[in-house]
Amino acid sequence: MVQPADREFYANLPLFEAFEGVADEANYRPLPEGWWLAVADIVDSTGAIAEGRYKSVNMAGASVISALMNALDEKNLAFVFGGDGALAVVPGGLAAKAKHALAAAKTWVAEELGLELRAAIVPVSDVRANGFDMRVARFKASEVVSYAMFSGGGASWAEAEMKAGRYQIAAAPTGTRPDLTGLSCRWNPIVSHHGAIVSIIAVPGERGIGPEFQALIGDIVELAEGEERGGHPVPENGPEPHLSVRGITVESRAVAPRGRRSLAWFFVAAQSLALFLCFRLGINFGPFDVKRYARDLASNSDFRKFDDALKMTIDVSLDRLRRIEERLKQGVAAGICRYGLHRQDAALMTCIVPTPMSRDHMHFIDGAAGGYAVAARNLKATLAGSVSQAGSLPSMIKP
Repeated sequence: MVQPADREFYANLPLFEAFEGVADEANYRPLPEGWWLAVADIVDSTGAIAEGRYKSVNMAGASVISALMNALDEKNLAFVFGGDGALAVVPGGLAAKAKHALAAAKTWVAEELGLELRAAIVPVSDVRANGFDMRVARFKASEVVSYAMFSGGGASWAEAEMKAGRYQIAAAPTGTRPDLTGLSCRWNPIVSHHGAIVSIIAVPGERGIGPEFQALIGDIVELAEGEERGGHPVPENGPEPHLSVRGITVESRAVAPRGRRSLAWFFVAAQSLALFLCFRLGINFGPFDVKRYARDLASNSDFRKFDDALKMTIDVSLDRLRRIEERLKQGVAAGICRYGLHRQDAALMTCIVPTPMSRDHMHFIDGAAGGYAVAARNLKATLAGSVSQAGSLPSMIKP
């Protein structure tokens, strides 16, 4: 049985509004005893992206969040979207439901997207028994949406355990479908307005998380903040409206099984066309306020986050990108951080929109040509170099 206090733990956390607060440990609270980490990622996501399947990869990652939110009936789910995967934390009383949701998501991703989803559920007690912790904070992204931030090394350790084959969840029987209500993939890539869309992952170096790493995060955030709107890749009044046939096709697979796929495709296409016309013509549809929705779409986006590492997908000038990378290189030279980044021409947006009439729709941002998955690959290349020189991985880093 789930105790009310468990349900309310995350919702009752204090909000912080300045993003540089991700580096302030005072904003984080330890997860209660008995909680679990739900972890998932796509096997060989970079290979799928190289084949042009970036929408499918992001849809698979977001499907984990959607499946958990719907299965647990939890709008205040604490999660982080990683591009090709996701992490969420759940009370112990909901662990069984979370396992079923992850198992169903594995089957759906394999059957509908042709990808392999790896998933695991890890007890927080095991995280702490192995010398790490799991702490969470709530960042206020907008008036109506907040996102979870994680520290303590537990997320990295749990992901590494999953990749080593431990705690993994088997796929549900063939034909099993998770509840993916609200999952949406209707937007075309959003082109850069300042010079480049860059996805950045910065993790602690040999010195671990401490004042120096926190100062480095503050410097990177400050450099990004110098760009218009902090480098936000989504225009303030929303992206340019376009009809995305690929997005409609992917979303229709989330709406209905194969036997009802054609009808679902036309239903999603009709909705997309109506939304396109509202945006293009600037007209409202009943209580649907297109201008407010567009503003909320931008402000509700998760283009920057923290889960044992700083992750950002930002739109910046080439000069600002050079300055950011120079600061990261200084951190590497001092043993403060390791980083990976990937530059591309556009960003990609995947959404969870339970209903367009409410304002708490959420939008997950990644680079449109590899994003976090390629940045992580580039990070691993630098880690391999550090291992060959030092003989072991720096602490608090995902292998």
